[in-house]
Amino acid sequence: MIVIKQPRRLARLRRLALSAQGLLQTNAFGQGRVGALNAINHLGYVQIDTISVVERAHHHVLSARVPNYYPQMLNELLRSGDVFEYWSHAAAFLPIADYRFSLPYKKAIKQGQVHWYKDTDAKLMSELLARITIDGPLKSRDLENDTVKRGLWWDCKPAKKALEQLYMQGDLMVSHRQGFQKSYDLTERVLPSHINTNVPSAEEYAVHMLDQQLRCHGLISLKGITYLRKNLPLRHAVKQLVAQRLADKTLEQVELSNKDVFLVEAGALERRLLNVNKHMQILSPFDNSVIQRDRLKSLFEYDYKIECYVPAIKRQYGYFCLPLLYRARFVGRIDCKAHRKDKHLEIKALFFNELANPSVNNTDMDELIHAFVAALPNFMRFQQCHSVSLTKAFPELIMQKVRNELKQLEL
Repeated sequence: MIVIKQPRRLARLRRLALSAQGLLQTNAFGQGRVGALNAINHLGYVQIDTISVVERAHHHVLSARVPNYYPQMLNELLRSGDVFEYWSHAAAFLPIADYRFSLPYKKAIKQGQVHWYKDTDAKLMSELLARITIDGPLKSRDLENDTVKRGLWWDCKPAKKALEQLYMQGDLMVSHRQGFQKSYDLTERVLPSHINTNVPSAEEYAVHMLDQQLRCHGLISLKGITYLRKNLPLRHAVKQLVAQRLADKTLEQVELSNKDVFLVEAGALERRLLNVNKHMQILSPFDNSVIQRDRLKSLFEYDYKIECYVPAIKRQYGYFCLPLLYRARFVGRIDCKAHRKDKHLEIKALFFNELANPSVNNTDMDELIHAFVAALPNFMRFQQCHSVSLTKAFPELIMQKVRNELKQLEL
């Protein structure tokens, strides 16, 4: 067990984690569509989210890592069969090479495990499959627009449930998207013919999960390897695999001062690590680097949660606050909204928690503010916004400094 007590050693752990996420490099995965595919293959998934106060999470995650990424590229990757949609710990885009690891969950649902719906309509599901087989891909919106009564077609709610059930149990796949509308087709017509469709054993699945998590996170907790997965045989197999690798000394344990324990590949702490840069990054609340909130708090001492699901009166930071990453530290957050019609980014509130510390000098303050403002042009362009405003800033003493720098922005 390696005990991490010195701040310098903790800083190395943080750099290891962020480097594995592709967040310390300016071009970790390449650019454009190729870079987006490389990023998804490396990260293992990109979470899909419907909230659109700023560009949706799946696009935001990729834009934070891939220069010259545009949202249409993700649908291009879906159409070409390079990625597929399914459930990871949440709805996600996944590498097509990992398709077989979606099969245990699909099989469980087909055998009666509940995902969303307890009661399934086998007759309606059979009718849907027959319709898609004959007529081709089907959108859920098509059910709403279907004016011809075909059994239960007139009642689109049961039909939508049946469509989702067929998707979750693997009979259908998402063939492409138009905006946020998914088109479903038969799996055999969507899945590339060369893809391995053998259901993995729990042991194979455990190796896949452990290797994937080490690759994209650098260091992981035992709990984090199977984050939000309820597959008990998988969890058991992961524990056995970890114990074996610790015994083989291919894995090491590190203990933080808070007594939390993480796993790293043997020798990882002695490797040469990338230097931190002075570019601030504005991340999505669903970014792969922050989604495991307990890990984030333990490793980065950053207590973060998204408050869009919290009643407005109880929110501390705002509806949809975005984490701010700077020099391998999470230094604050912004609550903002892209007014696309007006092409305006409204920063409702900016929080730099560290600046509330009286020991922070003016140089540190100016550096942090400058880095934040310098990060805005790329972020705004991705939101298709040409102007920006700031309503509130905390601590309040930085308000005028930030506004003065915003006036100098060249978009």
